[in-house]
Amino acid sequence: MKKLLWVAVMLALVAGPALAQEAAGGNPTVVIKTVKGEIEAVLYRDKAPLTVDNFLKYAEDGFYSGTIFHRVIPGFMIQGGGFNRYYSQKATRPPIRNEAANGLKNERGTLAMARTSAVDSATAQFFINLADNTPLNHGVRDYGYAVFGKVTRGMDVVDAISNVPTGPQGPFPSDCPRSPVIIESVSVK
Repeated sequence: MKKLLWVAVMLALVAGPALAQEAAGGNPTVVIKTVKGEIEAVLYRDKAPLTVDNFLKYAEDGFYSGTIFHRVIPGFMIQGGGFNRYYSQKATRPPIRNEAANGLKNERGTLAMARTSAVDSATAQFFINLADNTPLNHGVRDYGYAVFGKVTRGMDVVDAISNVPTGPQGPFPSDCPRSPVIIESVSVK
């Protein structure tokens, strides 16, 4: 038992917090630092491994730093992670396979991948559900939107973001915060 604990500690020192947490048997936790405060979320690698690894790769690359929540719809969701504060879309890696059939539901506080009408089109953009959004679940109206995490601390921050004044900004005809809600960083805890 002592040897197993020693191995986990060495992994933490050598491979970083995400791998050490995995070695200890848990799902990774991230902190999304915004201008409105911090949001902490557990990521369900056990249910959505491709999606979580994709999100963590963007986070580790610093991709999310300086992006904004560009779509805010009270009572529905807040979406971000793809545009900078000047409304320029950032270049992404290729899309990933949609893991919406993983049994997780688009419930209040869950993180899910944004996508186009093409099922397997998610790249970096994600959203946080402000309510139980059953129509977004797998098989309800279409393939669905892949849930891959849940807010564990900071729903007050999510709710504060959902209450910012919105309107047309940049290329968006509506639902865009009038003052940018910037994601300063996403890091593994």
